[in-house]
Amino acid sequence: MKGIVLAGGSGTRLHPITQAVSKQLLPVYDKPMIYYPISVLMFAGIREILIISTPVDLPHFRRLLGDGSQFGLSFSYAEQAAPNGLAEAFVIGADFIGDDEVALVLGDNIFYGQGFSSRLQAAVTALDGCVLFGYPVKDPQRYGVGEIDADGKLLSIEEKPEKPKSNKAITGLYFYDNQVVEIARELKPSPRGELEITDVNLAYLRQDRATLVDLGRGFAWLDTGTHDSLLEAGQFVQVLEHRTGVRIACLEEVALRMGFIDADQCFALGAKLAKSGYGEYLMNVARSQGATG
Repeated sequence: MKGIVLAGGSGTRLHPITQAVSKQLLPVYDKPMIYYPISVLMFAGIREILIISTPVDLPHFRRLLGDGSQFGLSFSYAEQAAPNGLAEAFVIGADFIGDDEVALVLGDNIFYGQGFSSRLQAAVTALDGCVLFGYPVKDPQRYGVGEIDADGKLLSIEEKPEKPKSNKAITGLYFYDNQVVEIARELKPSPRGELEITDVNLAYLRQDRATLVDLGRGFAWLDTGTHDSLLEAGQFVQVLEHRTGVRIACLEEVALRMGFIDADQCFALGAKLAKSGYGEYLMNVARSQGATG
């Protein structure tokens, strides 16, 4: 499976702070926002990742992330010239996807929960069609909503319904088989002029090949699209890291834990950032895993 991080858009709800910098490059406590969705793909075992952003912002992502080899990954980059919808990611990334399965994660979504990696890898292994991830919210009218029966079977998907059939919001993480490229290419723009991800998901649902994984209790799903939610996400990460002593979405540590790099490589990455607490943390983690530095 390959991965796509969609980090486009103009971040208008966060103006003026996004007038000169991409939303996904803003800090969420101690890391750039895009580290969080990249870590999700890494936890799923994905090592080939396409970053899609605007022509203006793409050079900044290249400067931050490089080719990914420092994390044992391979990053590619592609432009989305205008915000034409989430599903356009599969049209833009068709050559990158090739004949493989693909995961799409939105660049402003943050996921946290114990055992998340094993759940993601299980979803990859069992993939037949598409896998969506649902999360209970108090205001489902704002989201795409999935309805499931008593056996957990996905029955319906509605976009921002006035009378939601459930409180399960469909989060910004999606797993698809290779058919998604063909489905996306055949989509017609919605009334707001976008290729809608909900239309992709409905195509799989009509084939009876869509599954909703309920993240539910014990997990946290945050998006960072407003000033308040951005601040709340940073505070959430800060509290967890201070209480546990473990950093969330630390790409170097995730790469080490997943076996993408070894302890000495992790230590060397930490040494480059040694003047920050982040760098010191990395070196300590690497030493605990047998680094000789």
